[in-house]
Amino acid sequence: MTRRASIIAALVALTAAVLAWSSFYHRFFDSRVYSGAVRYWFREDGMVYDWLQPGTPYGFTYPPFAGIVMSPMAYLPYPLILVIASLATVASTALVTWWLVRGMVHRAGWTPWFAGTVAVALALCFEPVRETFSFGQVNTLLLALVVGDVLFGVARGRRWAGVGIGLATAIKLTPAVFILYLLVTRQWRAAGTAIGTAAAATLVAAGLFPAASREFWTAALWDTNRVGNLEYLSNQSLRGMLARLPVDTVEARLWVACVLVALGLWFVRVRAAARLGDHLGGLALTGVVGCLISPVSWVHHCVWLLPAIVRCVDAGLSSGRDRRQLWLGGAAYLVLSSRLTWLWENGPRPPLAVVGSNLYVWFGIALLIWMPLGEPTGTPRIRRAAAEPALGSGSGPPQ
Repeated sequence: MTRRASIIAALVALTAAVLAWSSFYHRFFDSRVYSGAVRYWFREDGMVYDWLQPGTPYGFTYPPFAGIVMSPMAYLPYPLILVIASLATVASTALVTWWLVRGMVHRAGWTPWFAGTVAVALALCFEPVRETFSFGQVNTLLLALVVGDVLFGVARGRRWAGVGIGLATAIKLTPAVFILYLLVTRQWRAAGTAIGTAAAATLVAAGLFPAASREFWTAALWDTNRVGNLEYLSNQSLRGMLARLPVDTVEARLWVACVLVALGLWFVRVRAAARLGDHLGGLALTGVVGCLISPVSWVHHCVWLLPAIVRCVDAGLSSGRDRRQLWLGGAAYLVLSSRLTWLWENGPRPPLAVVGSNLYVWFGIALLIWMPLGEPTGTPRIRRAAAEPALGSGSGPPQ
């Protein structure tokens, strides 16, 4: 067995162990909610938003269109649902990771299959991704829809650009921030397509299930008790950070002010990215600001930070770029993969918890401010002879 094969085998085993441990901890809770709710809706003729996971206050929180997409769960055996959900998370993570790192891999002259496999293993061990896997969530599927749409639709001026963003928005609302990105960067046709796609999917759901649609848009959407306690540590948004501070009397006003400041900074930076033709940079910044301004951004929602982290690492490895970008991206990945913030789940309150219990928020702010713009160029190509001891045995030109 070559050195590279040994490294890959060890990484696969480690990644599988990490995902298995995380799954034992979270037990695919959200997949249980999805399957229970759509089963109640499609097979027991109940109202999808009336169903709650037994012993919890948690129920189905997505628009009716999402329930239609998930309707096969009502008829599939639960173990098969878990297998499909797990494979879908791994596959979508692998796809998005390769889209994000392929430029860096080619510029550096690394062997694509080896570097790509290492990158995917690292991505699967990133806490938001592994929580998406272990909760049985849909975050990486939505991430793939949006990233694919921006990189291969919007960036290339395709007629279908915006469809992926529209579908993601119809499923889980929060990707609507990418429609705002299209509007701010004057991608008018793509924005119109995204809005039209989201509206069409929503209207189809309303036509098929008017009672469920009325319940969602008039009641379930506004019931904050359905999504959990805002101050719970897993809520790594600006609103979650403020909820953990002793500012109850002014919390709402502070949150509005913080959101406006974050959006203002985002606006300036995405317009700068647009002038540079940097669609990936705009995508990354929008993913970061979406996590910050949402009232609820659970840790598993923070998969949207992954493009910004990759951009920092890529820029830091490029010649002529500030190496501090590499430190920012590397630190964000390591800290946000370590579960360090959970030390404050039941720990000391402010001032210590202001830092420890909000690590995702602080790194999100740092990425929003300092993530570099402009596609990295001039990454020194690594000569095979020099790289071989680090990457493994073999000969010949990079594959």
